[in-house]
Amino acid sequence: MNQKVLLFLLPNCIFGIFLFGFFCKRQKPLTRDFPDPAEDWLATQNDRKSTLASVCLKNNLLRSRSELDSNVASQLFVEHRHKFVYCEVPKVGCSNWKRTIFILQGNLNTEASEIEHDHIHQTTLIRKLVSYPPATQNEVLSNYTKVMFTRHPLERLVSAYRDKLLHFEPFYSITVANEIRAMFRKNRNSTGKVSFQEFVNFILSKPPSSLDIHWKPMFLLCDPCNVRYDVLGKYETLGLDSQHVLEVIGAPAGLHYPSVKRYGSEKRTDGDITLEYLRQLNTEQIERIKKLYQMDFVLFNYTMNYEDYFSPRD
Repeated sequence: MNQKVLLFLLPNCIFGIFLFGFFCKRQKPLTRDFPDPAEDWLATQNDRKSTLASVCLKNNLLRSRSELDSNVASQLFVEHRHKFVYCEVPKVGCSNWKRTIFILQGNLNTEASEIEHDHIHQTTLIRKLVSYPPATQNEVLSNYTKVMFTRHPLERLVSAYRDKLLHFEPFYSITVANEIRAMFRKNRNSTGKVSFQEFVNFILSKPPSSLDIHWKPMFLLCDPCNVRYDVLGKYETLGLDSQHVLEVIGAPAGLHYPSVKRYGSEKRTDGDITLEYLRQLNTEQIERIKKLYQMDFVLFNYTMNYEDYFSPRD
């Protein structure tokens, strides 16, 4: 009798164990529906770094000499308290990063909105890496957290034009504007604002290395193939990337990347505005400007098809 009961129960126990194991296996994948945001961010960073490294190698952008180029060192701002190095790329939120560095240096009671645009770009309280001897530069680059932020090259170009040529800032709206008018207008006495087409033709007439930092290719400013940045942020994910940068360097918990605008009533340059200006260019201008910024496109994984990139987002 006991044998019969055992023979009856044994298959059922085995089947029950099988069902339990199957059920547990089915449960595990459910956790993947709720991924860890930090892991997602790290995965994105690894993808960006992998793309960068591949393009650097493919295009022979790696150099053997260890000494940092002085032009690149002039773009690197150092904050010693949190061992933080930031590469300034104009038109990619650099004013607010400088405000953040100013606050990190010990001015914790200062509100970012209280720091004027001109002051933050002129202050000597934020030091550049170029101001240190080569040995110190190497030590800082080896031990500090290095950060670079990028933006779609065409959106950055339009933002630079709107900011520097359409507002009254003497060096750009007078000196640079007069140079552009002299180059592309028959009437040298013309005082009308520089058009976007004239601005683009002006940029295309210069060697890339000699361009003003506001429209110079980003890879030439920060040399990401040879300065191994720990964080590659993007303007398109500015809030998330900035939050992680502040966490990585151990910034005070209450400190957040600010969103101060220089021209408060003016809309920030976005995809729609960028397309407005790009549609003023002819095919040749578009192709030449894409060629100028080609390395920025491929190094930082931006599409050259601007109509796809800037198509209306849901």
